[in-house]
Amino acid sequence: MVGKRQGNYKISPIIISSDYRAKYGLGSILLDYAEEYARNMNARQIYCTVSEANYSALQFFKKHGYIVAGRSESQYKIGCTELMLYKYITSDDYESNYDRPHISVMPFEEPHEAQVRDLLLNNLPEYFHGIDHDWVDALFEGYRRRHLEDVNKKFKLLFVAMDRQGSILGVAGATPKKGAPIKVMPFIATNLSAFVALLTDIPYELKKYGRKLYLHLCPNVEETIALQQRGWWLDAAMPAGYHVAHVTQQWSYDIEGDDFMRMMRVKKEFIEQIKAGRKTLEVRVGYPTIKAIKIGERINMSSHTLEQVIRIIDKREYSNHEEMLKKEDFRKIAPHMHSKEELLRLLNEIYPADKQKLGIIVFGIEKVSNQGVQSVGPSARR
Repeated sequence: MVGKRQGNYKISPIIISSDYRAKYGLGSILLDYAEEYARNMNARQIYCTVSEANYSALQFFKKHGYIVAGRSESQYKIGCTELMLYKYITSDDYESNYDRPHISVMPFEEPHEAQVRDLLLNNLPEYFHGIDHDWVDALFEGYRRRHLEDVNKKFKLLFVAMDRQGSILGVAGATPKKGAPIKVMPFIATNLSAFVALLTDIPYELKKYGRKLYLHLCPNVEETIALQQRGWWLDAAMPAGYHVAHVTQQWSYDIEGDDFMRMMRVKKEFIEQIKAGRKTLEVRVGYPTIKAIKIGERINMSSHTLEQVIRIIDKREYSNHEEMLKKEDFRKIAPHMHSKEELLRLLNEIYPADKQKLGIIVFGIEKVSNQGVQSVGPSARR
């Protein structure tokens, strides 16, 4: 470990004798000790580099929550590409905000128009010149052409991130282009939870319209971490491209291929229970995107630091939580809870009565191998 004056630490190197490799968990013991040392020194971040060809080391660090930040060709050896990885030493509050699942992403509807207009006009002009009522009107007009699905007509798709009180906290617009890329603009959120919700949910919804997403934005530190953690790749930095005072960045995400799958936001504790085989039921409210999930489908359950691929093995629908809990075992939904009543209070808090009118969907799930998960980092897809 090399400590830096800037408050970060570099791992250089971590080596296990070949006689003891992958046998006793020594690499994990060393890494855990190093991370604890860094935390005690109030470090913000730990980072390292790994040869792109060293697949086992790369998977080791990813398993421990390290994020691929980029690559550098011939950095330490000519002809060898190094991947740069880091782990942000986060607070409990940051983890909680990142993983908070109580924000729903859904297609834009006409009743959302006033809130969306206000959100765009109050937030986008800081980073993009030319955002005014006429620009927003043109955005809505493109959305009304969505049924044409003709790229020459520049139709648009719109999604909103909404909390359980019905407040819109984020907006994403998508325009399919010739050649099958999809430009995502606007992409704006008023907090990290809404940003992560849009980033996680919209790629699968846009799969039928193209092969690659790209977005233009000026992300802050937390948003950049979220982009990298979700597997987006920084393509370009455009100084004064959209605003004289900002560097606009282009980020992209590949959505083609049979291994690309739907992602669901889940709290870390629930993923740990899925991994342990204790949580075998997942409960969701019946938004159209949820009802579209089919038996046999693989889904990547993801928090800030953990991922687990599951397969849908059963699907049942109920009219409300009370009816559902009369027939379903609450311990398979939330193994850490002590009673059916405790779970009912939580579900009613997450999905109030107006949401329950959409129906309650219960999925039977089984964990499967994470091999081939596309979201673990940009290098997995490039």
